[in-house]
Amino acid sequence: MKKLSARRRHPLAALVVLLLALACTGGLYAAFAPADKAQADETAQSLAIDEGKKLYAVGCASCHGTGGQGTTDGPSLVGVGAAAVDFQVGTGRMPAQQPGAQVPRKKVIYSQAEIDQLAAYVASLGAGPVIPTEEQYGPEGADIAEGGELFRTNCAQCHNFTGKGGALTHGKFAPTLEDVDPKHIYEAMQTGPQNMPSFPDTTLSEENKKDIIAYLDAVNGEETESPGGLSLGGLGPVSEGLFGWIFGLGACIAVAVWVAARTAKAKKS
Repeated sequence: MKKLSARRRHPLAALVVLLLALACTGGLYAAFAPADKAQADETAQSLAIDEGKKLYAVGCASCHGTGGQGTTDGPSLVGVGAAAVDFQVGTGRMPAQQPGAQVPRKKVIYSQAEIDQLAAYVASLGAGPVIPTEEQYGPEGADIAEGGELFRTNCAQCHNFTGKGGALTHGKFAPTLEDVDPKHIYEAMQTGPQNMPSFPDTTLSEENKKDIIAYLDAVNGEETESPGGLSLGGLGPVSEGLFGWIFGLGACIAVAVWVAARTAKAKKS
């Protein structure tokens, strides 16, 4: 009996029991806590989709179809992704006021919470580009010089080399990129709205897009000054050439007339 009592009171017994209790507690937490969090996220997403479906039925279904399949008045939304919705609705282009060659930017009529719900519903119709995070389009770590080169190579043909916009054919136009939310610029490159081609990550990487956005902020920022003097609106060689012909050539003609008049007077004298 003395030997058995001594074994029961071994000094390591309490430590072993404590370790087993901690292991059981950790195992139970690992098993159930992530599942609870995932379930909560899934519930929130489901609620967002339901609310977005209600908003879609009122504001979008008449053109895009009750299930997003598209109609003669609007394209299919299956597979466009949440980013396309966030861009189109977040810039006020959708809902469109009237059909035309191009839907212009206008006042936003939905709150950001409602836009997120609409985006969640449309994303549930088919996989597509997701809404980018601030880390993807923020200025941290961006290369402005690289962004300028990429912009001039891929975007300047339509948007002008500083993003002032430009005319296209058949009443279409490339809008100005001044005062545009960096998130919406990223989404436009990702989704290719209206006349714009899309630039997925296989064409322009996340870093490339971030660099382009940083370049546009550098050339169109509030405190940006033109290093070459008068920028003439930054509209490019057409306005600069016109300025040169009107004022430069005009000044040459005025000087020539003045010299001729002075020479004529000198001869008469």
